[in-house]
Amino acid sequence: MSDQLNVEGQAAQVEAAWGRIVAWLEQHAPTSYASLLPPAPETEMANADAALRQHLGFALPSELAALWQLCGGVEHQYIEANEEEGEVASGAFLPGGILLGPADALRPRLPDISRRDWWGAAVVPWLTGDETGPESGHYVGANGVGYWSHPDNLACDKPDYPSIAAYLEAVHRTLTEGPADAMGPDVPGLVWGCLIWDDPGSPLLDDALEHWRPVH
Repeated sequence: MSDQLNVEGQAAQVEAAWGRIVAWLEQHAPTSYASLLPPAPETEMANADAALRQHLGFALPSELAALWQLCGGVEHQYIEANEEEGEVASGAFLPGGILLGPADALRPRLPDISRRDWWGAAVVPWLTGDETGPESGHYVGANGVGYWSHPDNLACDKPDYPSIAAYLEAVHRTLTEGPADAMGPDVPGLVWGCLIWDDPGSPLLDDALEHWRPVH
């Protein structure tokens, strides 16, 4: 019974934290808001859980399941002003990148189920700024949320946040209260209706940078 209450409590915290992010996007970054996908189908989440249990011996983290029940990932929106530059991804509104859906999250976690698992912990990737691999991003597991990269940082033993909810709360706090660099050198800014995090000292944005305006 206590385990069930804990799962329900985690789900409630994720729902509240995610709801604040979504409300902020709707008001300030409508193009990023439009990129949100509906909840992931229950079958996709069940398949992800079954694959993890079968091949790696652990279940889908309950917090991640709770988040996917609210949003199954993102779909970047067409931005006419961005057509030539192609720099601004409307769904990359979190400092860690885009929210992965169940299939994309398991792809780096189960690259080849016939080989030994090189990851050092029972974790699942859930955010990435590298959509083509992905080769790096943020993981979630029993110990919290932290950064991973392949192949040199798969120990996943140094979480930066105790939970997904804590990460999302930190994002919302940075957006609304600041300081802008509370989560690192990348700070939140708005361009063409999108929330995009960038480092003013070493920006990744090129041509779009002149249109990007920091939130703080």
